[in-house]
Amino acid sequence: MTTVGILGGGQLARMMALSGAPLGLRFRVLDNVADACAGQFAPMVVGDYTDGAALAEFASQVDVATFDFENVPAESARWLVERVPVFPTPRALAVAQDRLAEKTLFRELGIPVPEFADIPSREALDAAVGRLGTPCILKTRRLGYDGKGQFRIKSPTDVDAAWAALGPQAASVGLILEGFVHFERELSVVAVRGRDGEFRAWPLTENWHVDGVLSASLAPAAVDAALQASALSHARKLAEALDYVGVFALELFCRDGVLLANELAPRVHNSGHWTIEGSETSQFQNHLRAVLGLPLGDTRMIGLACMLNWIGAMPDAGPVLREAGGHWHDYGKSPREGRKVGHATLRADSPVELADALARVGAALGREAQVAPVVAALR
Repeated sequence: MTTVGILGGGQLARMMALSGAPLGLRFRVLDNVADACAGQFAPMVVGDYTDGAALAEFASQVDVATFDFENVPAESARWLVERVPVFPTPRALAVAQDRLAEKTLFRELGIPVPEFADIPSREALDAAVGRLGTPCILKTRRLGYDGKGQFRIKSPTDVDAAWAALGPQAASVGLILEGFVHFERELSVVAVRGRDGEFRAWPLTENWHVDGVLSASLAPAAVDAALQASALSHARKLAEALDYVGVFALELFCRDGVLLANELAPRVHNSGHWTIEGSETSQFQNHLRAVLGLPLGDTRMIGLACMLNWIGAMPDAGPVLREAGGHWHDYGKSPREGRKVGHATLRADSPVELADALARVGAALGREAQVAPVVAALR
């Protein structure tokens, strides 16, 4: 029986283990905390990702290794790849960990991106703000996620505060300044590439965020064929350039009918959770198929789907489960402000049915504001 090793023991690893059970797979998880939620379904090695002894124990117990988050040190991935197959490759991980390297690669591949600049010093920040104009966003090159490690500069008078907030990190993780994008929509394409180079993608998804954290995802996004083709072309270019194996997400802004690349997530992705019930093959099972060299599953949708993220604490499951197409996912985490603790997916066969179901759930849970933009998009 094949054992898949996962670096990172969060909800993505948990859902990966659940999706791998029908394939007869076993799992081993490495995480630096003993109560990681994936440990409820797979044996764990507890240790730091840079701990040689923990890595050696982990490597001795698995046939192939993958990740559930992108901030696993690339050096640890390189150490592992000399002992077991590791997918995606350490290079893909390293590129996605550095916003400057990531956006430079986008530009080299001809994928449109917002204007950006490396910020090694306060003088460089002043010059870049003068060139890019305001508003703009100062970000850490590494380790930021879900809106963390960012400072929006609304006018030149904010530069002092931005540097005070993030400047001390310039030497350790680096900084990048990005031009602010006045986008109409936020989209993502979740795709998968197999060991043999086979490439598949799910329909383009529209996303809504609150305070930098994903709130809701709707698939398929209401886009024309040209925009869908453009997104798939960008994703395929990235996958081939990085010799990528596994599932990844390319986050995109849509402005004036043009897609601008925001970030590459080298893993299964929050905006693809709807694929569990809304697609012939989920992102989680296709990721496992890819890293194991198995044939990829069909990515066609089954009707329409909307994923609602639960942040901080789980609401009452009843209103979702009463819906014919309602599906509930509790990650088994203790409540905590800002923490992703679960999600729900509503699936329906028509936009009207899905909009009505979302409206009922939103009203019952007091989440009208969360579902309102999705309902508007459907109607």
